[in-house]
Amino acid sequence: YSMTGYASAQRSAAPAGSGADARSPAAQRLGLEIRSVNSRFLDLTFKLPDDLRPHEPALRELLTAKLKRGKVEVRGSVDSASTGQLPDPSPRLLQRLSSLQDNVRAWLPDARALSVADALRMAAVPEETESTDLGPDVTALAKAALKDLMASREREGARLAGMILGHVAQLRTLAQQAAPLVPQLVEQHRARFLERWKEAMALAAKDGGAGGAASPEAAQDRALTEATAFAIRIDVAEEITRLSSHLDEIERLTAKGGEIGKRLDFLIQELHREANTMGSKSAALELTRISVDMKVLI
Repeated sequence: YSMTGYASAQRSAAPAGSGADARSPAAQRLGLEIRSVNSRFLDLTFKLPDDLRPHEPALRELLTAKLKRGKVEVRGSVDSASTGQLPDPSPRLLQRLSSLQDNVRAWLPDARALSVADALRMAAVPEETESTDLGPDVTALAKAALKDLMASREREGARLAGMILGHVAQLRTLAQQAAPLVPQLVEQHRARFLERWKEAMALAAKDGGAGGAASPEAAQDRALTEATAFAIRIDVAEEITRLSSHLDEIERLTAKGGEIGKRLDFLIQELHREANTMGSKSAALELTRISVDMKVLI
């Protein structure tokens, strides 16, 4: 799973004991939105309206049971299902408003008469407050949103795993390209040292051995010693072996899943160390290019 994800869910809730269904004007529309980004630990933030604030402990318990890391923000909303709709005043309510208006104007003749807007506004005010038990609806809504969030994080995690494994495959290819270069370089320099030895011997023979020139055997031994020292200095077989071992571990961790970010971070540092060492030991342009390409992938 990735730590990055997003989910939202909506649900209608009817007032308790009202006999209303989710489509009635008295129903409420619940909304829950969960955003998650990277964080070293689990950091939960709730932004809830007053109607949902009593349910924060239950939401927190539900989220902590599934999420282990990430900065998670939870936003909730409660809207009336009739929001945006004009009320339909009943004849009884209009008759009552007319009666009240006559009573007021009997004492206050200068009082302004009720307008249509006044009547609609008063009709929108519920005559009695209906209590709503949102607990079951909030729990069901949170479970649905959390399921979507986990699916979102799983999809993102699969994309990350694919990217990591793709980079691992490219690094293995580069390591395979680097492995045969060192023996070739060693053989080239060995031939070059021996060629210099032959030139030195030919020059010594031409001078007739004057000047205390070294014996042919000593000169050849010196040339082979120089070639051996050069081979040791540019040998990157150990670095390639360690790099392959780190790549094996990355593949194992990626297949295992779970909370592997910190271990991956350490392994990637080690990969960078091996690629740097290969670059510093490079005695050929091709090996330098391979080292740079490795560091780009890492």
